[in-house]
Amino acid sequence: MQAEQIKALIESQLPGADVKSVEVQGDHIGLVIVSPAFAGLTPVKKQQLVLGTLSQQFADRSIHAVDYIRAFTPEQWQQQQQQ
Repeated sequence: MQAEQIKALIESQLPGADVKSVEVQGDHIGLVIVSPAFAGLTPVKKQQLVLGTLSQQFADRSIHAVDYIRAFTPEQWQQQQQQ
């Protein structure tokens, strides 16, 4: 899958998501995502939420693995950018 396809898929399925970065290395990807849907979630729950948006791509093997997910709320992202 192409980075733009992955970005569009996640943004269409995850409320208020803004995919900041998609790194594609073959069938492995890395993601940086900002969404208010992450508020109050543990890091594992954030990852599960994101991976759920890609379940069909795992099933059809167009994505083999997600190497990393960096998931932020808008507030966390703003703090991250100020560092």
